Amino acid sequence: MVTAAKTTSQIGMHMGVAFGIMYVFTGSLALGGIAAVLEPIANVTLLPLHDKLWERIRARVEARKANAATVASNTTSSPAAPEQIQAV
Repeated sequence: MVTAAKTTSQIGMHMGVAFGIMYVFTGSLALGGIAAVLEPIANVTLLPLHDKLWERIRARVEARKANAATVASNTTSSPAAPEQIQAV
């Protein structure tokens, strides 16, 4: 119940902000109303795409970290054998 109320409140806030900004810039109630309706539609459409993009970025970062850890564990430094030490 609280989640639904919060979501409804957020939608109302977004619509109010979109309306207010458009009204201040244009002085038109009609354009303010259009912005108030289009803004939530754009958010609902674009937010899943935004989330997918960031999920791909997160997966790439984790893969790079895992790869770096694998490379680091495969290249552990061991002391050189006496025959490998060369005088300069």
